[in-house]
Amino acid sequence: MTVQPAFPPISSVTASTREFTRARFLIEDVYPSIEQGRYPVKRIQGEPIEVWADIFRDGHDVIAAALVWRRDGEKSWHRGAMRLHDNDRWTASFAPDEPVRYVYAIEAWTDTFATWRRDFLLKREAGQKLDLEAKEGRELLADVAPRDKSARAIIEAARGGFDRTGDAEPLLSEALRDVMADHQPRPDLTRSPGFPLVIDPPLARAGAWYEMFPRSQSRVAGRHGTFDDCIARLPELAALGFDVIYFPPIHPIGRTHRKGANNALAAGPGDPGSPYAIGAQQGGHDAIHPELGTLDDFRRLVEACRRLAMAVALDFAIQLSPDHPWLVQHPDWFRYRPDGSIRYAENPPKKYQDIVNPDFYCADRAGLWNALCDIVLFWIDQGVRIFRVDNPHTKPFAFWEWLIREVQTRHPGVIFLAEAFTRPKVMRALAKLGFSQSYTYFTWRTAKSELQSYLSELTAYPVREYFRPNFFVNTPDILPFHLQSGDPAIFKSRVALAATLSSSYGVYSGFELIEHTPIPGREEYLHSEKYELKTRDWDRPGNIKDYIGRLNRLRRANPALLQTGNLRFVAVDDDQVMGFVKESASRDNAVAVAIALSGARPREFWLHFGDLEIGPDGARTKVAAVENLVTGERHAIAWGGVRLNINPTEDPALLLRCLAR
Repeated sequence: MTVQPAFPPISSVTASTREFTRARFLIEDVYPSIEQGRYPVKRIQGEPIEVWADIFRDGHDVIAAALVWRRDGEKSWHRGAMRLHDNDRWTASFAPDEPVRYVYAIEAWTDTFATWRRDFLLKREAGQKLDLEAKEGRELLADVAPRDKSARAIIEAARGGFDRTGDAEPLLSEALRDVMADHQPRPDLTRSPGFPLVIDPPLARAGAWYEMFPRSQSRVAGRHGTFDDCIARLPELAALGFDVIYFPPIHPIGRTHRKGANNALAAGPGDPGSPYAIGAQQGGHDAIHPELGTLDDFRRLVEACRRLAMAVALDFAIQLSPDHPWLVQHPDWFRYRPDGSIRYAENPPKKYQDIVNPDFYCADRAGLWNALCDIVLFWIDQGVRIFRVDNPHTKPFAFWEWLIREVQTRHPGVIFLAEAFTRPKVMRALAKLGFSQSYTYFTWRTAKSELQSYLSELTAYPVREYFRPNFFVNTPDILPFHLQSGDPAIFKSRVALAATLSSSYGVYSGFELIEHTPIPGREEYLHSEKYELKTRDWDRPGNIKDYIGRLNRLRRANPALLQTGNLRFVAVDDDQVMGFVKESASRDNAVAVAIALSGARPREFWLHFGDLEIGPDGARTKVAAVENLVTGERHAIAWGGVRLNINPTEDPALLLRCLAR
């Protein structure tokens, strides 16, 4: 990207001469940046951010450049010198330590004194007469008077030494060169436009999510679950290594057009309704469903999670029951049909008779938008720092860009997850607008070629700079066809893929119990708890809780698995086994993974690393051996690879620490 000021149009020659004469430097191809700075790059607090740019000007003068950055809204900049890499490509890095919004830019200027010094030394080496050149160097010191006493002393000593003797040697010291680089005038200094940057807490990049319906946590059949029932389950979920406990809406549920079991249009006397039909006599989005408990009970739940090093994620679903208080308090926030009724929500051919949607473009849109923002702020006050947003692609993009910026400005580090199984460009747009994480197509990618192609897309530049995937293996809405057989090997394979390919992944409760009964011919659960209470035996024989817990422990012990972008696929001579290597951000941990995609039979295969290298910059080396993270067994690499075996019925995944020696 070329820096401002832009070259003015030729038609305004007289008025633009000054601008033409000022536009000396070109600063181009800035990395990282999203659409020339229109959208923010995302990074994690405390980790270095490398910035690169092409910087050049006419002529042969010495160029200096700096990376500058500041918190969004601040006036003063922090600075760090950039260094020339090669071919006019410059680089520097910085490591923001707060989860807030930043702006960074690049400055370039001519180092006049360094140019004089270089040319003087070259001429002296060639034996040329340099009396005039020496005086020119002395003149460059004339008006330089830094406030720093030590710097001022160095300049004054050089001036005095030359004035007494006429000898240029005092002007050539390295100390003077360094002081002049920092303090000489910079009349042609050029600054690039600012590039926005969002710094997030680590949980925005990596975490294991567990989705649970609070009302289904009771161990007594037919009894509505409570927050206390949820609290009773937390130690088990913490022991399994989950980082985030995610709840669907916990608000009062409407009665008008309440749905019955299996989405029946007529609810029976005991049917609890869908939690997504938000709002009733007891309140709306800032109220608690009375059968779950009280607001104080919810706060106790949030605190109980915090003590176990887990966070609470809450659904933010902008949809309302016809009984929601807003329909009476703010009727102008809704659209009406010719007969005076409000249109219920539809996604043809699907119909949601128990839900209505507000009109984001109503006359009082500012009032509506602010009320929705106040809801998020209310739940932040209750201790919630993560919001899973339901169907964000059906609401205005401008609303999300405004809301997320507004919330994160007041409460840095709040995380937003976009639940948007929609068109790829729409999903990416939501991520660019500010969503910290995004649902993905992983749920439906099953073949080796599909998975490798999709991960290559997600980890390519610039997508990896703003789109953070969260791989959910299932959801309350989606029971993928590949899970409907109930084959435990497939369940293990899918959760291993999710947990190792992506730094963030999630399971919806019941997955660990191999729940797999669908509505015939559809990717939906029969007797979905979206419409009814469920009572489960969480220790039911055949469960895979221990397997999931082991995956989570291995993730925590290996930082390579807690990032998504640094992933490389490796060759495997079996189309039903996928292999890849991941390295940590600091490059001090590398893990190779091989996963069988089907559970049909044991598989023997060759995992080939080729020319792949691991280790820190400057000391990269080929993989010499691998160590099984579960068994401790070591395998030396021979001819660039290793022969391995997988028995999918026992464990479809091999996780191997890569060793340089």
